[in-house]
Amino acid sequence: MTKTTYVIGHRNPDTDSIASAIGYAALKQRQGDSSVVAAMAGDPNPQTRYILDRLGIPDPLFLADVHPTVRDTLNRQPVTVNRKSSAYEALELFNKSGVRVLPVVDGDNKPCGILSLLRLSESYLLPCQDKLRQVTTSPACLAKTLAGHFETGVIDDNPITLNLFIGAMLEESFSSRIEGYDPGELLIVTGNRRTIQLAAIERGVRILVVTGGQPLEKDLLELAIQQGVSVLLTHHDTATAAWLARLSTPVVALADLEFAEIGVDKSLAALRQKLLGPNVSAVLALEIDGTLAGVATKSSLLAPLPYSLILVDHNELGQAVLGAELIEITEVIDHHKLGNTHSNNPISFITSPVGSTCTLVARRYRECNMEPDKKIAALLLAGILSDTVILKSPTTTNADIQIAAWLEECSGLVATDFGRDIFAASSSLKNYGSLDRVVAADFKLFTQGKYSIGVGQVEVIGFDEFYRMKEGLLSALTEVKQRDNLFIAGLMVTDITTETTLFLVEGHTRIGHVIEYPQLEPHLYELKNVMSRKKQLMPHLLKVLAKV
Repeated sequence: MTKTTYVIGHRNPDTDSIASAIGYAALKQRQGDSSVVAAMAGDPNPQTRYILDRLGIPDPLFLADVHPTVRDTLNRQPVTVNRKSSAYEALELFNKSGVRVLPVVDGDNKPCGILSLLRLSESYLLPCQDKLRQVTTSPACLAKTLAGHFETGVIDDNPITLNLFIGAMLEESFSSRIEGYDPGELLIVTGNRRTIQLAAIERGVRILVVTGGQPLEKDLLELAIQQGVSVLLTHHDTATAAWLARLSTPVVALADLEFAEIGVDKSLAALRQKLLGPNVSAVLALEIDGTLAGVATKSSLLAPLPYSLILVDHNELGQAVLGAELIEITEVIDHHKLGNTHSNNPISFITSPVGSTCTLVARRYRECNMEPDKKIAALLLAGILSDTVILKSPTTTNADIQIAAWLEECSGLVATDFGRDIFAASSSLKNYGSLDRVVAADFKLFTQGKYSIGVGQVEVIGFDEFYRMKEGLLSALTEVKQRDNLFIAGLMVTDITTETTLFLVEGHTRIGHVIEYPQLEPHLYELKNVMSRKKQLMPHLLKVLAKV
């Protein structure tokens, strides 16, 4: 099975996050790794949507959650046995496949029981003393197992329990042996012995098996029809026929009809809990329509997952797609401070204090002596222009400027014109659709000691629209703070024309005494010449909050 690697940015992705994921996945594919797929952990914000639509680039795969599920560990070709099959067929399947548990399914591949090799073995090796003669079978199963055919009688799949006798003696002894048994519950196996055949037919036994490939004489056949005796002819000898008759029991009669089951979309944690239940050796995994998807055992919990992650534009699990802590991370490309990324093995970790992750991705193209195609070059350029606010942010480095110039050549675009188009088309807060989306569009979590802090950022042209929406945005921040149990929740509204940020904050009341920026009104602060959350606001905010 080919393992898929998802290149994915942080939750609430911005343009740099999505552009770097698409650009790096494209590079990996150019290098011959077709299993690498670009993904995103949230919907594109209005700016990113404008860029993708303008460039004609499809959205990356949406992955809101990568928690391992039951379907990730399943063998999609489970060995099953039909409910109408015999114990003999089940034994053959156990022998050929090496499995120890067989799901019993109906004609629609829906499970109706589970049969274990242990249970089957115990049924035949440790039979109850008072049931040694009993054979549970059906006419259809008996004929199939004995490779025979019925000369008379009704062939159906209905299980019946019969007492098995072998007619290998004188008629007098045979008749005395079956005396006292209900003829309708007798299964007689005999060879070419006319006297035994006649006695069985006259008594009206349920089924008479004639072995050795010998036909029943015409007069006996007519009598059997009159007496309602089902006559089965088989080429096997008597000893083999008797042994096979015991193995002709339909598996549904031997299976456990109560069994553990789980949906394929459930988590591995839920599967683990079921497998730890008493006397549970396997759990049947079901599709949404109830059909069997596979069989999960304790070894399924140790199976390698079919996908891994490459993180771009972040390295902290608190910002990563949900479930990332349970998935193998093979690479990280980021331009933020180091966080708590986990890895059990050495990985490629590319980090540098540049203005955009797209700068690092584009640099990888150059290091590999490759030039991105025009669309990817334009997308990477857009990521740089977005994160550096058209190369005006204090986070901008010479590397960003140099790479942007190279991408201009590759894409055929003029960076400043392209940047103005991007911000002009996406600066209106109404483009986000709702107040909640304005706050969540590029919302990131940070930690200061035992406290969690959340700060979002949007770029605008002028503050008039913000002031009209301020009270609603504050209410949205209040909801986020309470929902995520944050110390403070804030929103940076950055005017790219004046290079000024208004910081709307909900949280600790003493922040106004330590933030060291002018407070315009309750909950609102003016941060002149502040455009970068990463380089300007957060380092300062974390430092002053340590004083609170």
